[in-house]
Order: sequence, then C-alpha cells, then structure tokens
Amino acid sequence: MEKLQKLELMDKILRELDDLKHSQTSVLKKIAQIEVDNINLGVALLDKKLPDIHEEVDSSVQIVTALQEEFQVYREKFFTDNKMSSMIDPTA
Repeated sequence: MEKLQKLELMDKILRELDDLKHSQTSVLKKIAQIEVDNINLGVALLDKKLPDIHEEVDSSVQIVTALQEEFQVYREKFFTDNKMSSMIDPTA
C-alpha cells in the first residue's frame, strides 16, 4: 500500500473513531435519560442494573477518546515522517 493510500485510510479510521465516540455518547445520554425517568418510576431492577451499564458505556467512551487522540498523533507523525505535505495539493 502506498503512503498516500495509507494516509487516506488513517483519515477514514479517524472519522470512524469519531463516529463511534459520538454514537457511544448518544447511548450514554439515553441511559442517563432512562435513569432520570426511573427516579419517578422507582423500579428496583432498573436502579440496580442501569448504573452498571452507564459505567461500562462511559468507560468505553473514554477508551475510544484516548485511542482517537493517540491515533491522531500516530497519523501526524506518519504525515511528517513521510513528508506528506509535498504530496498533497492544498487546493484540492
């Protein structure tokens, strides 16, 4: 795989990681809404299980965010090390 193709694939992966982070954040908000709704309902089953789910999804968001940041650094290093700025047309 040539360097420009690798860079394009890295950019695609970064977009996918961003999408994943947003999707997980949306799931986290839905869980929080169910927790709020259950305050009025008071179902013990939900009181017991939802915090665990909330914690798992929150942990997942943190892991994806860290991976995204680390992969961005990796991509930038690849870009710099391979002198990619001369290969990319800034007007494109």
